Amino acid sequence: MKLYLDNCVFNRPFDTQSNIKTLLETEAKLNIQENIRRGNHELVWSYILDYENLKNPFQERQEQIAKWKQYAKIEIKAEDSLIQRAKSLKESGLKSFDALHIACAITAGAEYFLTTDKGILKKAAIIHDIQIKNPIDFIREV
Repeated sequence: MKLYLDNCVFNRPFDTQSNIKTLLETEAKLNIQENIRRGNHELVWSYILDYENLKNPFQERQEQIAKWKQYAKIEIKAEDSLIQRAKSLKESGLKSFDALHIACAITAGAEYFLTTDKGILKKAAIIHDIQIKNPIDFIREV
């Protein structure tokens, strides 16, 4: 199964873990990553993940997240059709980077787009080309 994890998910373990939801999302994310390491899921990577990660002001976080690229089975680069799909997604109310991430996941043929971003999760019902889930819901479903 192909999975696309957005930057919110990759950064979740670095967030303060005092909130139970954050803690559960972190544990779900770590479980998903372990399954990626074992080959049970295929990780999709994209140029926009690289770009956003390079903007991370915390060097240690940036380095730890960048290491996950080595596990990616598919890497998506910018291309015209992807940009057009992102523009279409943006028209449904998504932010530019969010639309690019989702367009990359769809282009790669990912079955799931995993995020902890509430704005994206609220719009999940209108995006029919991919299943958008919080890591906790993904674990429950799969």
